[in-house]
Amino acid sequence: MKKLLLFAGLLLAFNVHAQLSVKWEELTTPEFIKAVSQSNKVCVVPLGIVEKHGAYLPLGTDLYIVRDVSLRAARSEYVVVFPEFFVGQINESRPQPGTIAYSPELVWKLLEETLDEIARNGFEKIILINGHGGNNSMLSYFSMAILNKKRDYTVYFTAGWDLYTNEQERKKVTDEYAKIPADAPGHAGADETAEIMIIRPDLVKLDYASRESGKNQQMLKNLTMVTTGIDWYSMYPNQYAGDAHYGNKDLGNALLNTTINGLIKAFQEVKSDTTAPALMKEFYDRARNPLKSGE
Repeated sequence: MKKLLLFAGLLLAFNVHAQLSVKWEELTTPEFIKAVSQSNKVCVVPLGIVEKHGAYLPLGTDLYIVRDVSLRAARSEYVVVFPEFFVGQINESRPQPGTIAYSPELVWKLLEETLDEIARNGFEKIILINGHGGNNSMLSYFSMAILNKKRDYTVYFTAGWDLYTNEQERKKVTDEYAKIPADAPGHAGADETAEIMIIRPDLVKLDYASRESGKNQQMLKNLTMVTTGIDWYSMYPNQYAGDAHYGNKDLGNALLNTTINGLIKAFQEVKSDTTAPALMKEFYDRARNPLKSGE
């Protein structure tokens, strides 16, 4: 009888443990405390944007994709996933309806204070997963710029696409791409369309696709030695690059699955990482007294 009761207790404990949601906003306060521990104090922030994606994909395309892969990976390798973070760099899309483009100062401040708040709630490692190409440079700079003062957490940064754990997965994607024209993928192109076909097929409106061109307009082809902030707009003023007609579910599954597997590996690496936090501590200690560290 004692063994039966012990087994029942272990089973109950396992079920409570296993049933913790990976979504920050779904956790109760007691569950949240358990989730911080179960995640090894790792929190994921999926970053997307609200902007036009051609005339046939939802404004939240980047948000849908990045949070979907983050959540699915987190259910395999438990981490806590913060709600969709839609505040980012999207000035290039301001001429298009539906775009939400905050000031650079607000974008920076909101991201910085969000990470501080995540850390205040017990997380020591925060992974930024970017789902919007326009955020790449900003987040790369942000990750380095926050070294300006000592923080009690470590920030990791990765893209929410093209995360190949082995050559077999890369080949699956490559084989699917080989079936479509080389210029079909792109912003709101065949690849993003394929992924939304899997995640939210009800939001794909391909009957609108013929209204706009996804071809590079090359309006700044006269500039060969410099770049400008208006480069993207000069190439794709309709916020459409590629050809959505070639989007299909096989391509969507190949892209999503390889990214999910890549994120699972990333979560595992971050959980076990002791080197980056140690280097951060060393960095802050030496930066506080650089003359002494140079002795």
